[in-house]
Amino acid sequence: MDFRRPPFSTTPMGLFRTVAYWEGWSFLLLLFISMPLKYALGQPMGVRIMGSVHGLLFLAYLATLLPLWGNLGTTRVFMALLVSVLPFGTFWLESKLSTPEWNQGQA
Repeated sequence: MDFRRPPFSTTPMGLFRTVAYWEGWSFLLLLFISMPLKYALGQPMGVRIMGSVHGLLFLAYLATLLPLWGNLGTTRVFMALLVSVLPFGTFWLESKLSTPEWNQGQA
């Protein structure tokens, strides 16, 4: 797993990889900082803010993933949807998308 920011690209694949990276971070912040603050310390504001940010990034994740369906194929798109709900899943996916086997001939 590589937590460094992926190189930004204006290609559909590069844009998806960038959005996947930031969506992953927003999910981790929501799960491991905002939710413990809410339930352990009674501070719900973090979940309101981070939940909204994560929700917008998740919608952007979907919006940048769906145009890649033809290039990635159904199996990889469904895998991308599955890993998006797992902590650290988008980081794993982003690292896979940077390999030639996964990214060969992609947009």
